[in-house]
Amino acid sequence: MIENDKPESSKAGTDYITTRQAAEMLGLSRGTVQQMAESGALVAWKTEGGHRRVSVTSVKEQIRRRAASPSLPRTQTPELSVLIAEDDVSLQKLYGMTIANWGMPVALQIVGNGFEGLVQIGQQPPDVLILDLMMPGMDGFEMIRTLRANPALSAMDIIVVTGMSPASIEDRGGLPSGTTLYSKPIPFHQLQGYLQAKLAQRQRGLMSGS
Repeated sequence: MIENDKPESSKAGTDYITTRQAAEMLGLSRGTVQQMAESGALVAWKTEGGHRRVSVTSVKEQIRRRAASPSLPRTQTPELSVLIAEDDVSLQKLYGMTIANWGMPVALQIVGNGFEGLVQIGQQPPDVLILDLMMPGMDGFEMIRTLRANPALSAMDIIVVTGMSPASIEDRGGLPSGTTLYSKPIPFHQLQGYLQAKLAQRQRGLMSGS
């Protein structure tokens, strides 16, 4: 059966999505999501037409749990891992092309929202996270709060690149200390310097450990 991809709302006002959308958010197959719904791991219900709908809140909780779970330790290598969370497709391409042209040993991953970002971080935390604040679903504010609340991830290097004004950011509760803030347009020269410094630090660590 073909499921309607438009999110629905329950009588209580809770947003529900299709199993396909839940599977994309969680990085799992639809079959696995259906099994999770049957077991109660995800809150779900069926429409009169027999289509299953999954609670966005329960999907979000699963992602948070995954992000909070112990991740595999990173092997110290000369390569720097960078994760970018940015929903603008044109900016995603700009990030990818620009960083590739630097010729630096960087393993780059790009995701379109905070949900996907937490899934990636839960599987393997990056050395540096670069993110926008205004994204659909889970925005950058909530993503950062989730990460900083996890002791295993609280020291992660986080760079915010946003078009929001400092006043607007403060109105939303501000950013945790230790978060680097840049304003859009993307300051690639400063980002390049930041990553170069991290790579130099990595190289010194490898040499001292040899």
